[in-house]
Amino acid sequence: MTFLQRQIEQHWQEPRLPLSILLYPFSRLFQFAVWLRRILYASGCLKSVRLPVSVVVVGNIQVGGVGKTPITAALVSALQEAGIKTGVISRGYGRQGRGVAVVNAQHTAAEVGDEPLMLYRQTAVPLAVGADRAAAAAALLRANPEIRLLISDDGLQHYALARDFEIAVFPAADVGRYLDILPNGALREPPSRLRSVDAVLVSLGDADTAQQLRTQYRLPENTIIGSSSIDVGMLYQLNQPQHTAKPTDFIGKRIAAVAAIARPQRFFNSLRQLGMVLNECKALPDHAALNTDDFPAADVVIITEKDAVKCRGNDLNHVWVLPIRAVLAHDWQAAVLSRLMALAETATIRKNHH
Repeated sequence: MTFLQRQIEQHWQEPRLPLSILLYPFSRLFQFAVWLRRILYASGCLKSVRLPVSVVVVGNIQVGGVGKTPITAALVSALQEAGIKTGVISRGYGRQGRGVAVVNAQHTAAEVGDEPLMLYRQTAVPLAVGADRAAAAAALLRANPEIRLLISDDGLQHYALARDFEIAVFPAADVGRYLDILPNGALREPPSRLRSVDAVLVSLGDADTAQQLRTQYRLPENTIIGSSSIDVGMLYQLNQPQHTAKPTDFIGKRIAAVAAIARPQRFFNSLRQLGMVLNECKALPDHAALNTDDFPAADVVIITEKDAVKCRGNDLNHVWVLPIRAVLAHDWQAAVLSRLMALAETATIRKNHH
């Protein structure tokens, strides 16, 4: 990351007047380009691909990670429990592989991306990755013709793929703040974009935070809005997941934590909240490849599940994984599931006539 990039990212968190004056005109130009692109797709000047099944987009208007993939995993699990044949498509950010890949158990994170592989292992959902999401969807539907509902993990701004339902994930930490579009702020689209989505989920928030967001951006009454929290599971050994441990099992040992995720401090804080004393914390760039050289000298090294899919080896018996799951507010989940079940029925009719 360059010096200028660091300065701008710090400005996003703590705005400075000189930079605001300098960057504000560029943000207005970017905002116009975003508006024009959306208009061109809405008018049909730019083509959107319509699939024979219903498409649900889980995305965000912020740059960087806001916890979409764990929320997608929770939504997939709820749909599976409801008996809805669901598939997932993803760009597979950070992957070295090219083209489209339908994910299987033999794939590596380098081939399909760390987040898609984590999602696949957690839910066993049919999943395909590719920069061309329509091509990824076509490949997935050929391999799994029983699918009736497709979830696009990320892609709120990928208008080349037509969608039937949009879910925007919004971090609770940004509620109540003044936010601007790039480069003066960290938004890909203006906050007004939230008024056109079908549902908003405030990550790491509560009912009051969700209501504050509705008021702040004057969201329509028919927008389904709620919050999500996290549930921390049992620590398990990387190479032998059946072996679990409690934080107290590591008392008296030198503990290090490593994370290559968008907001590593959250992970480190989760470990501390469990009562663990961390002797060293190492944050790497989001999606960065991991190897044993990245691990500090310690009796115990704790990593995320997203990083765990990139690490395997017989010499890593001291590496443990902390699973963290998203928990969707019950009322929000019920309302969204009701809408998605109706869409799945519509997709069945559409597919039969395709």
